[in-house]
Amino acid sequence: MLREATADDVHLMLSWRNQETNRQVSKTSHEITAEEHARWWSAVRDDPSRRVLVYVRDDRPCGVVTFFDLRLEGPRTGAWGFYLDADGLDGRGETLPAWLGVMREAVEYAFDGLHLDRLDGEVLGHNTVVRQMNRRFRFVEGTPRQELSDGREITVIPISLARADRRQR
Repeated sequence: MLREATADDVHLMLSWRNQETNRQVSKTSHEITAEEHARWWSAVRDDPSRRVLVYVRDDRPCGVVTFFDLRLEGPRTGAWGFYLDADGLDGRGETLPAWLGVMREAVEYAFDGLHLDRLDGEVLGHNTVVRQMNRRFRFVEGTPRQELSDGREITVIPISLARADRRQR
């Protein structure tokens, strides 16, 4: 289940985002400070072009899905990203089912909740597991580009999924 994030979720989101597993596959790889996170939350919580949702599995919050750059007029498009409580899910042996669940629910929310025509995102080139999962969900990769982030060179690959191409349940 996805639900809107609240101020009560802020500390959980930060702790999950700062897990080593998540930092390794993010453009921003440094540990995010409480001040940075508070600025981000302040900017996104009332921004109509963004949605921040918490993924709940078995009544336990265990991930964050963000939608941003939402264009809800004309061709309806938006971008997305997510991260999970990698440490907690791994400890409970729930990583793969949670990962499949959050992707399924995020795609469903994008097309059936936000009524997008196209959903965009990015994945780092070295994140082969996510790239494989994206293909499973029928995302198409675009042309990779090199970026410098947190003092490291990374390969960023754009992805997109058109409404007509999404997997049906």
